[in-house]
Formats: sequence, structure tokens, C-alpha cells
Amino acid sequence: MKYYLAPMEGITGYIYRSALKDHFGDNIDKFFTPFLVVHEKRALSNKEINEILPENNKGINLVPQILADDADGFLRIDNSLYEYGYREINLNLGCPSKTVASKGRGSGFLGRLSDLEYFLDKIFNNNMCNISIKTRMGEKSVDEFEELMRIFNKFPLKELIIHPRIRYEYYKGNPHRDVFYRYIVKSLNPVCYNGDVRSKRDVEELLKGCGNNLFAIMIGRGMISDPSLIRQLTGGEAFTKEELSVFLKRISDDYSSVFSGEAPVLQKMKELWSYMGSCFADKEPEVKKLLKCRSLKELKLYQMQILQ
Repeated sequence: MKYYLAPMEGITGYIYRSALKDHFGDNIDKFFTPFLVVHEKRALSNKEINEILPENNKGINLVPQILADDADGFLRIDNSLYEYGYREINLNLGCPSKTVASKGRGSGFLGRLSDLEYFLDKIFNNNMCNISIKTRMGEKSVDEFEELMRIFNKFPLKELIIHPRIRYEYYKGNPHRDVFYRYIVKSLNPVCYNGDVRSKRDVEELLKGCGNNLFAIMIGRGMISDPSLIRQLTGGEAFTKEELSVFLKRISDDYSSVFSGEAPVLQKMKELWSYMGSCFADKEPEVKKLLKCRSLKELKLYQMQILQ
């Protein structure tokens, strides 16, 4: 089984990815960037170029993810990424954010099937890089996935990454694994599962339902909560508090080297702890204080108390 780190906007940038790879990432097969947005007159912004520069992603098998509903814009980024040495890119058809989906991108594209099919036909006839797709099961109903699968099966995808929720469910409720199990056997492309994987038990149940049909598992929130999760899933040990402390110091120091002032660093570290706090139920008061603190000095104090 292959395991991937899911892209999470604002969290899994190159600083986090590099630290994760060095401290916990020996068994992570692929890392995906948070989505790169198609711009009207250029391929990539300076910020996005910094995100995908090979020197910022040493030793990482990185797949850039693209958010687009314009085929020409997608192909501009495809060509640019090919020149940077990439040979696989990922199309985001899964983001449920209102600011994204309301513009017809991400999972908002799933409500325009004829436009989507035309878009895919154009990019697959002109692409330089191999293309994978990360999708939800539909916009308003999982019943839409039958037609979506018909469309996806027309194209030679590197792989199809399925998050078994619809757009309007966001991340609420349980993923529709029963529907996922029904459709995985109908895919003509390799299938990767994404959604609410947080433990070995989750993976065991998933594999039981999929048989030998599953190619890979992508993990996002579960991995941010416990950076050793994929290590555990591949036979390794859970993190120790000592190595987590070193990991977090690495991230904080690296953010401090690229940001001006401590406010953005504090925000980034608190965002990480908003997930990681779930691993420290016995330290709930300290986690709450950390999430409300107003300086890096305070954060490091509460972090030390949590990791004692």
C-alpha cells in the first residue's frame, strides 16, 4: 500500500513538508502541494514558484496540485511545471470552500459535467505532465458519481483520488465509504482513497471493504494531528514527545527565517496545534492556553508543558 500526504492550504507548505520528510517521512510515498491557482496572464506567482522550487523540496516526491476550470490556464501551468522537472500534476476537483466552489472551481466544477468533460478532453490532448485527479463524489448527491466515473474512465489518469463526500457536506458527517466500495471496482484508473483516516483500525476497515482494488491512501488531517501516523501504518512506532519537540522547533525556526516578525509564525504554530492537541487529551488545559497565547514565548512555554 502506498501512502500520501494530502494537501492542506496554509499548513502543508514546503517548510512543513521538509520537516515532516526529515523527521517522520521515510514511508510517505508522495507529497502534494496545496493548490496552485491559474492566473489570467502568467503561469505561476512568485509565491507559488517558491513553493515548488526543487531546492525547497529536496528528497521529496512532490506532486503540484492545480485549481482550474480554464484549460488554457491549466496547460500554462502544466508546461511551466514540466520545465521545473515535474512529470506528474494533480487537478483539484475536491475543494469544497465557498470561495473556491462558488467560482466553479474545485468541487464546484462537479456541477458542470459537460464543461468538465470538455476541459478534461482538452488538457489530456495537450498535456506535458501525467495528470491525476482528486475529486469528491458530486456536488449535491453521491448519485452524481456514476456519471463522473464514466467521464473519468475516458481518460488515462495517473490515478483517481476520491474523497467520498459531496461538495455541500464539506467535512461533516461520515464519508460515504459504502458508495466508494461500490465504485472502486468500476474505475479503469488506479484509485486512491482520501477521507477521515486517523488510525490503523480505519485502514483495516478500508482495506476490508476494498479488497485488492485500492492503490493508495491519502491522509490529511489525521497526519497533521499525528505526524507519525504513516510511520505507524507501515510498522513503525508512535512519536515520542522528545522527537515531536525537535520536529516543532525545526518548523518554528524555519518559519522564523522566512517571515518578518513573530505574528505569522505564531499563527502557523497555533494552527498545527489546533490539530495536534487531539493527541494530548490529558493536557487539554495547556493546549487551550497555547491556542489563546499571544506570543511565541508563551507558546513555547505551554508547548514545553504539554510535551513534558
